[in-house]
Amino acid sequence: MGPGILDSLIRLKHSVTVFRKLGQVLMIVAVLTATGTHWLAFQSVAWTAMLAENLQTSSFQRAFLRTFDGKHPCCLCKEIAKDKQSEKKSDVQVESKKLDFSHNSFAFVFCAPAHFYEVRAANNSAISFAEPPSLPPPKKLLV
Repeated sequence: MGPGILDSLIRLKHSVTVFRKLGQVLMIVAVLTATGTHWLAFQSVAWTAMLAENLQTSSFQRAFLRTFDGKHPCCLCKEIAKDKQSEKKSDVQVESKKLDFSHNSFAFVFCAPAHFYEVRAANNSAISFAEPPSLPPPKKLLV
């Protein structure tokens, strides 16, 4: 094998690894988006920006209280709240239908069979193997 083939194999193995990692990242993003975690990330960015802006004009305690009191939302917080509301309204409304399970009464009767045969289980316990055989051992066929 020449060096070109080895380089191709290494690139192919690297590509497979990259695509696998990309698939995993996309799956994590999809799960986080489906659970609404993206709103938490957006809100965290908005709060951080608000806190930084409030720290420029007041003390930390006053800036912290003003950021998280809910009475002074920034434009980004207002947009996030509006988008969250519109997302909730656009969710598909699932109609719950009442399932009707009718109850039909019936009698369940056990009937014994007319004829039956008793089948005994083989005795394969360790004690049965420890006992000597009941018949004498066979005589040698070839002498």
